[in-house]
Amino acid sequence: MKIIISPDAFKGTLTAMEAAKAIERGIKKVDATIETLCLPVADGGEGTMETLVEATGGKTIAVEVVDPLGREITATYGVLGDGVTCIIEMASASGLTLVKRNELNPHIASTFGSGQLIQAALEANYRNFIICLGGSATNDAGIGMLRALGIRLLDENGLAIVPTIDGLYDVSTLDFKNWDYSLNEAHFVIASDVSNPLIGASGATYVYGPQKGVKQHELSFFDGALKIWADVVEKQCGISLHQLKGAGAAGGMGAALLGFLGAEFQQGIQLVLNYLNYREKIQQADLIITGEGQSDEQTLYGKTAMGILQVAKEQGIPCMLMSGHIPAYAKGKLEANFDQVFAIVNEGITKEMAMNEPAKQLTAAVQKYLFL
Repeated sequence: MKIIISPDAFKGTLTAMEAAKAIERGIKKVDATIETLCLPVADGGEGTMETLVEATGGKTIAVEVVDPLGREITATYGVLGDGVTCIIEMASASGLTLVKRNELNPHIASTFGSGQLIQAALEANYRNFIICLGGSATNDAGIGMLRALGIRLLDENGLAIVPTIDGLYDVSTLDFKNWDYSLNEAHFVIASDVSNPLIGASGATYVYGPQKGVKQHELSFFDGALKIWADVVEKQCGISLHQLKGAGAAGGMGAALLGFLGAEFQQGIQLVLNYLNYREKIQQADLIITGEGQSDEQTLYGKTAMGILQVAKEQGIPCMLMSGHIPAYAKGKLEANFDQVFAIVNEGITKEMAMNEPAKQLTAAVQKYLFL
């Protein structure tokens, strides 16, 4: 018997690979003769770089950058096993995890550090980029990234604006004199499932701003600043970012990548599966086990586990969902899709126990629920 093990990260507790190994240990305790293959996955969010670098035999490179609030940190970008593809997680330099809850300040939070990562990779002669958008602490439409790559934002007097969301109310023109033209040789792919436009009720600010600290009474102010920015870009560059599909991803970072770097969107999970040659590797498998920290209704709308399920169905392979926690209201809907659905947290295991010993409890849950 052959079982493929393909969890996403159990956020806050286990990386995707750690989760895969914990599941594998549970399987081997059930039956040591079962053939297993660990193929951890991700959907373009946090953990995607680590997953692809490890799976392809690549490497990571550390770079000194600034975090969303301008503090010096060390971030990393990855180089895949082909030696030419660079993968950057925006969250590494501009992520929510870098900012304490009481430090959230979308007025000044910047994507400058993400631009520094791109610049460092360019200087190392990489020209093929995967940019993973997810978990950002910013709502700056990617202007920080653009500034790091050489664009100056000027007011009507030709002076540099204050480099914040507030400063966008003064922007009049863009100066490309210091733009890094090696970017013209580069190819960018965005790994993300977000299709929101830049502005409006379904745009970057109204949908994602509150989780980054935008207060309810400030929503129109932030959205207005992004509209002014988009107006200036359209006037000077002939690019309309306002309603561009995906422009609202990561606080508008999608707009900067699409409009200035010519990036193309790919669904995160499909991009990962393609780089892993996943469909080839799972042939002849008898079962696929996937999982995540919490599974709920959102799992059914393009998250990692659903991507794995779709591929499993393509090849007629049963698919089991093993997650950290599944709310009672969501279990029926998940069971209607997956062949088996189980969670670590149950009548005997509390959420606290699962969080304190996630690998141990995941292994135990597999032993308990794996019916062959």
